[in-house]
Amino acid sequence: MQKRQLSDTSLHIAPIIFGGNIFGWTVDEKRSFEILDAFTASGFNAIDTADSYSRWAPGNKGGESETIIGKWLKQKGNRSQLIIATKVGSDMGNGVDLSPKHIIASVEDSLNRLQTDYIDLYQSHYDDPNTAPEETLATYDKLVKDGKVRYIGASNVTKERIEASLQISAEKGFAAYKTLQPLYNLYDREIFETQYQDFCAANNISVIPYYSLASGFLTGKYRSEKDLNKSQRGGGIQKYLTEKGERILDALDKVSEAHYATPAQVAIAWLITQPTVAAAIASATSTAQWEDLAKSVNLQLNESELSSLTESSK
Repeated sequence: MQKRQLSDTSLHIAPIIFGGNIFGWTVDEKRSFEILDAFTASGFNAIDTADSYSRWAPGNKGGESETIIGKWLKQKGNRSQLIIATKVGSDMGNGVDLSPKHIIASVEDSLNRLQTDYIDLYQSHYDDPNTAPEETLATYDKLVKDGKVRYIGASNVTKERIEASLQISAEKGFAAYKTLQPLYNLYDREIFETQYQDFCAANNISVIPYYSLASGFLTGKYRSEKDLNKSQRGGGIQKYLTEKGERILDALDKVSEAHYATPAQVAIAWLITQPTVAAAIASATSTAQWEDLAKSVNLQLNESELSSLTESSK
């Protein structure tokens, strides 16, 4: 499997990043370990999480995902072989916060939970309008110089704020954003493609989309209202049950049949061919699900198939 280089970093990443938002939420520690074992055994090397995962689940306070990943890393002793990405700035009880004080405290908490002394990719989870980008970047720069963070990225941040941040980094010599983690998949295309895609290409920013399977809709598992109770995430899928959604599933079915593949494999295969996309973030709640997803990186779609999928989601 050919690994792709993230921007102008030393990070070489396999085409699928495992999304750790499910750890400590829909997947317990034991199964998390099993899935991570299968993930790395398949030759993949990057895991994405956040300090706030999974604060939304009853009884959780945040940090559950990082804690599970940290225990697994310690058990396996494989930290140096992996790329660990996490995030800061999400609401941990006091609102969105990218202030220096919050970042300094949060990075220590993340390092402790992950049981590591460095984070490969540290990302601004959400923009903080109350903190000047220069303050955030100066703090990140210190963390990079101290060796606690290797590179930084952004997730739910406007193009204008990222652009301003890149300019500040260039002027001040600060560490600069190397990646963008946006919502982007075969259904959710408009915002990324109209606002970010060309910008990322022009500024050599690698894209690592989240919700690559549209919360599971693109697996083909959810085709009507009655399917929404098939998982805890069903409530977030209802918005995809539209005429557009039906067109996309129909196109996925046709391409899947031609390749003896699954809709999920085809949806990921489409995504990782898109301009600026370095890797797709995707999750699996079982080793069988992961083994299915892993096959997508070897699925070669021809131009006609790629075009039919793109057209179906307009």
